[in-house]
Amino acid sequence: MSLLDVTGLTIRYGDNTVVDGVDIYVERGESVGLVGESGSGKSQSALAILGLLPKQARVSGSIEFDGQQILGADEDSLNALRARRIGIVFQDPMQALNPYLRVGAQLKQILLSHGLAEKADADARVIGMLAKVGLPDPERQFRAYPYQLSGGMRQRVMIASALIAEPDLLIADEPTTALDVTVQAQILELLEELRDETALLLITHDLGVIAGHCEHTIVFERGRVVDAGPTTSLFASPGHDHTRTLLAAAPRVDRGEAPEPVTGSTLLSVGNATVSFKDLTAVSGVSFAVRRGETVAVVGESGSGKSSLVRAMLGLVPMTAGRVVYAGEELMGAVEDRELSKRRDLQLVFQDPASALNPQMRVQAIVEEPLLVHERRATAAERRSRVVAVLEKVGLKEKYLRRFPHELSGGQAQRVAIARALILEPKVLICDEAVAALDGSVREQVLDLLREVQKETGLSIIFISHDLAVVRSISHRVLVMYMGQLVELAENAKLFGSPRHPYTRALLDSVPVPDPVIAPKRAPLRGEVGSLVNPPSGCVFHPRCPIAEAICSNKAPTLVDRAGTRVACHMATAI
Repeated sequence: MSLLDVTGLTIRYGDNTVVDGVDIYVERGESVGLVGESGSGKSQSALAILGLLPKQARVSGSIEFDGQQILGADEDSLNALRARRIGIVFQDPMQALNPYLRVGAQLKQILLSHGLAEKADADARVIGMLAKVGLPDPERQFRAYPYQLSGGMRQRVMIASALIAEPDLLIADEPTTALDVTVQAQILELLEELRDETALLLITHDLGVIAGHCEHTIVFERGRVVDAGPTTSLFASPGHDHTRTLLAAAPRVDRGEAPEPVTGSTLLSVGNATVSFKDLTAVSGVSFAVRRGETVAVVGESGSGKSSLVRAMLGLVPMTAGRVVYAGEELMGAVEDRELSKRRDLQLVFQDPASALNPQMRVQAIVEEPLLVHERRATAAERRSRVVAVLEKVGLKEKYLRRFPHELSGGQAQRVAIARALILEPKVLICDEAVAALDGSVREQVLDLLREVQKETGLSIIFISHDLAVVRSISHRVLVMYMGQLVELAENAKLFGSPRHPYTRALLDSVPVPDPVIAPKRAPLRGEVGSLVNPPSGCVFHPRCPIAEAICSNKAPTLVDRAGTRVACHMATAI
């Protein structure tokens, strides 16, 4: 008897069928992956298992857990299973976590409500779990509210909440989407360690994760299962065109041609940028430039200062020191104090679309809003036409105009956010994890769109991402940050072919490859990122560095040129 036995699952909203006759089987200790495009029914199927669909959903079929029929069960029966026997990691941690409770209180609630710990022991259990999932300074995060954490940190809190009760089945809905690759590798290793006792139903758009960690794979398309089987066999010989399309769209960090370097004039430069928040320095003396028509990627672990750097550049948070120059003019002060034309030219796609999109506005109004500010003479018909055109560019049809953000999947919401940024035809587009929530084929569509717009208009792009396989395919140069400092800056081909900093090498070794024949590498980095409140002496990376020597803990390295690569490492010549 399977631990989880889902047969003929059908979910309807009015006349709209979103899941149609789906079968899912998970044995004890088994890992099963669900893969498919945004809106294909993966998350809806997962929510149905725990009875978490909205009241207007009409669900039919059968869902048995450990021999017990749970489809249609009452709340008391489901609450006995939720968190205790079936844990779930939701796709959007900002919506799933209670904004009014501190992180520690939310995890303690799980332990205490199920009688898994005494009050006196609960704090230590929670702090230990936060450390286990890779949160830096877990005692500090224990006291934090969700809004005080970066997107990746919030997702790690979600994973900790799902694992803390040691459930029989873990449903993980895009559990590593918002995580940097080093922590992703640690989390996936952690999930593997639990495999003897905990079965895993893994929903992800990352075929590298599926290839390395799932014994069976189920492929969804438009609410139906179109392909299924052992992962190795399915990757080697897919049985459906949609599976072949997904595999073809999967980027690989271990191969691929780098874009040709751009040699145009500098459009935007940042000099010695420093960003401080009360008792910590989030960005420390970072300098870089972006040329016209160039894509500069910014990579690094969650909390490394990537988002703080670009937000200070845009005037969304104060820059403690340094300067920003755009088109020969210095940008100063908060964004609301800058010229309207400068604000139009620099557009940002936020990391979390659920927070960035107004929940009370429909898609048409959200995408149209920048035109009301910057092009007041445009007629309603002209605005609507441009909204429809830009939505089509990002792969959304006209039928989405009347929808609210909560009626969109995570990937669809992100595409709306991208459309809103592109509708003004900016000169510089800052993408803060803009494709992280997108499945493979849609992600490739959006990346192709960015390349096309860049080729046609000379758009410059600052591309913040934890997905180094995507970074390899789109960036001309790559900037690597660690604990607020710039540790390496190089052209694409040099960085991916011959990284000079041990941290960069660790990032590359952490990326999963979409090939089940290639065994996943053991997480190359151990330990935690140091605390920005009390950073390590010398090189900030030395406590985790596999090749550190005495000088590394005593003296901070400076950026030097090594064969065309700017690197801050005493041991750069040894790599």
